[in-house]
Amino acid sequence: MLDLVDDARYERQIRLFGAEGQKRLKRATALVVGAGGLGSSVLNYLAVAGVGRLIIVDGDVVEESNLNRQILHWTRDIGRPKAVSAAETIKGLNPEINVEAVALFADEENLADFVGRADLVVDALDNFSSRYLLNRAAIVRDVPLFHGAISGFDGQATTIIPKKTPCLRCIFPNSPPKETSPALGATCGVIGSIQASEVIKYLTGKGELLENRLLIWDGTRARCDEIPIEKNPGCMDCGEVQANFK
Repeated sequence: MLDLVDDARYERQIRLFGAEGQKRLKRATALVVGAGGLGSSVLNYLAVAGVGRLIIVDGDVVEESNLNRQILHWTRDIGRPKAVSAAETIKGLNPEINVEAVALFADEENLADFVGRADLVVDALDNFSSRYLLNRAAIVRDVPLFHGAISGFDGQATTIIPKKTPCLRCIFPNSPPKETSPALGATCGVIGSIQASEVIKYLTGKGELLENRLLIWDGTRARCDEIPIEKNPGCMDCGEVQANFK
């Protein structure tokens, strides 16, 4: 049940989706894989919205070069595990929620467990090899996946519902070349906010999700475009997993 603290803290958003919507947020567990630029924005907005339990998975430590975009970490956090630093900051933003910090790099073995403990998972990673592992774990566990990625002024986002929408491998059959992309904090804010908004819509049942569409953000023109996406029947991830369950 909501209490007086909840009523005061969330009053402006309860006007959007009602007390029942707020209760759904409070009951939910969200897994956020990555506590960097995207993860900082996503975690910030899920925390202040009142998502009841956040699991943060990131095995990296805070570096000075992170601070232009990873807004949950401060100068004093340099050298500390990102998962721990992020958890402490968001607990300060909203002490009413539960936060679990997991200072591990996501891999094929641990992702199955983490995803299985959550109602949804947010892709806040910075490489496609790990994204493919997360994509497959979400399909196997039948858990929605909220994808986002950025490079410089540009970004993309989509919402993946297993068995219903294309998976990440359907959209990107092959991993792009490995490189250190430029990163702008404001772009992380744009895409991370879209991901958080999608999560909130999914949990409250409000609005139209970014399903079967890849949103493309061009920050240099301040313009959004959409690309329609379709399932690939021969997809090595969702096609294979679904075949095994027939």
